[in-house]
Amino acid sequence: MTPMAPSVDMLRGAPSLAALSGGDEARIRRTAQEFEATFVAQMLRPMFEGLSTEAPFGGGHAEETWRGFMIDEMGKQITRSGGIGLADQVMAEMIRMQSEQSTAPSQGDAA
Repeated sequence: MTPMAPSVDMLRGAPSLAALSGGDEARIRRTAQEFEATFVAQMLRPMFEGLSTEAPFGGGHAEETWRGFMIDEMGKQITRSGGIGLADQVMAEMIRMQSEQSTAPSQGDAA
């Protein structure tokens, strides 16, 4: 079994990928990766709900407070390490939607 690794290869056929400026492509990729990191963090949360920690190194209000931040960072790190491939799917969809929006006739053109 091979590990799932996101790839930009699926985006090469996207109609407007070449028309995007480098800044637009980077902004779309960053947004898609942030979405994936949030999704992964939400999937990790239930794993930590039932964990109990024992003294002297765990527990207390501080751990309850910081556990959410730790889970968010774990989601970001998983995404930076290749993630689950969701960012590529989201990016492709964002590019497709942008392409449709830019090619659709505006309401002023119909008159």
